Amino acid sequence: MSQHAQPDHAPSNSGTSNSAQPNQPQPAAPSAADIKRWRQYLADERAEAAVYRDLAQNRQGEERDILLALAEAEGRHEAHWLALLGEQAGKARQASFRSRFLGFLARHFGSVFVLALAQRAEGRSPYAKDPNATAAMAADEQIHEEVVRGLATRGRNRLAGTFRAAVFGANDGLVSNLSLVMGMAASGVASTVVLLSGIAGLLAGAMSMGAGEFISVRSQRELLAATRPTQITLAAAPKLDIEHNELLLVYLARGMSHEAAEHRVAERMGLLSCDCDPSLSLQPELPEDEDQHEAVGTAWGAALSSFCFFASGAIVPILPFLFGMTGVAALVVAGVLVGIALLATGGIVGLLSGTSPLTRGLRQLAIGLGAAAVTYLLGLVFGTVVG
Repeated sequence: MSQHAQPDHAPSNSGTSNSAQPNQPQPAAPSAADIKRWRQYLADERAEAAVYRDLAQNRQGEERDILLALAEAEGRHEAHWLALLGEQAGKARQASFRSRFLGFLARHFGSVFVLALAQRAEGRSPYAKDPNATAAMAADEQIHEEVVRGLATRGRNRLAGTFRAAVFGANDGLVSNLSLVMGMAASGVASTVVLLSGIAGLLAGAMSMGAGEFISVRSQRELLAATRPTQITLAAAPKLDIEHNELLLVYLARGMSHEAAEHRVAERMGLLSCDCDPSLSLQPELPEDEDQHEAVGTAWGAALSSFCFFASGAIVPILPFLFGMTGVAALVVAGVLVGIALLATGGIVGLLSGTSPLTRGLRQLAIGLGAAAVTYLLGLVFGTVVG
């Protein structure tokens, strides 16, 4: 905190009893701007602590303990600003909109979106540049960002497959059908033809997406099944020639070290009678539990999801035509509706990835409308040539 400057040699004052005492620097009184800033910090710390406590109510075990520990840390920061403010803490100030929005999501949803937003908030803490915040507080905020990133990653992994299908399918439907509608309209055909083309594009694209996702997931499951070890060693081991057998090669091919593979062969052949490293001892070769974070899902479920996601995006560009609009007005409305949808999907991607929602939304918008604009120009060329 700033201090009043003191002269190196103060003039003597023999008329006072303090003339022999050097002047002591006194802390400067906080300015009105300082008080306002500290009160805002105090409100935000309280709100963030409440967010972590609300999230903890919907968690169990380790995740709950982590969230409560974060809330306790925010409480320490709150105490720091209370100590600085003293009697000037006054009536509790309203937290920032971001903190209040996080609190609303935490109380009503408790989803991964809250952690993603909290991660971004922790990463933008002003404490590192604020002279009134301690170095420990600034370091806390940096560590909190990594803690929240770890918690958010668990949620991101749980919905990674579904989220990928949703974003990819919806955006594909939005962009491809808008491009189709724009290209057909630019070629000069009637609005009814544009509408029928859009409906055909919706059905054809959704069927293609569903079939492609079905084949993709079914193929992935077949590949995983082909790589999973069988239990043939259990049946074949007793019949193998003790002197010459290839059981060792099986375990080496599975990635075991030579020592571990020899140990496993000896156990399978019933030849082991020594007290060896217990980590090499035979464990039941049961199928590994499927990781819930990396679950492949069913082929039919993936196909249906992709069909619906694509159709939900592809129907947006033809809504104006379905409601009777025609010509340029219908195209403008279609472009606006698709633009809003692209901004929304891009913003969601930004939120979940802990980056700027606006940047990601604008990126989606530029790509989608850019593709539609190119197709519109091609439609104009096609219409001119044919006409």
